[in-house]
Amino acid sequence: MQEKSTYEVEEILKSMRPDQLQQFYKENSSSMIDEKKAFYYYMKDIVEAKRIFFKDIYIQSGVSESYGEQLMRMEKHTKNRDLIIRFCIAGHFSVDETSKALKLYGMNPLYGKDRRDACLITEINSRHYDMFKIDERLEEYGLKKISAD
Repeated sequence: MQEKSTYEVEEILKSMRPDQLQQFYKENSSSMIDEKKAFYYYMKDIVEAKRIFFKDIYIQSGVSESYGEQLMRMEKHTKNRDLIIRFCIAGHFSVDETSKALKLYGMNPLYGKDRRDACLITEINSRHYDMFKIDERLEEYGLKKISAD
């Protein structure tokens, strides 16, 4: 079966009744995302487009390559939101890309009304991807650093 675009899938769903959902899943299985892999594929697509290597992301994020790979592939799960943000910063993600990555990982996106997130948003929007400089800015405002201790 050929994969359908999001638009095509949503158009089909507009006229569908709940009792037709099982058939829909069967007919459109190749178009549906695997929740466990959605984060990995999203990260992989962005990182490849930016010509950055995962190995460099893990180094800048302060994790071993093996642990970083396990997190990226969702073989292990972390509750450390800062680590996912560090992955995104090291990958030179935009604010929207970072928020989407957080959501796909099952975490809250960046939130402008949160003082710390607001600081991170301004740093990312300014294309400041140096963890130490971001830490300095956070500390300047009395906020918790983003880097691993």
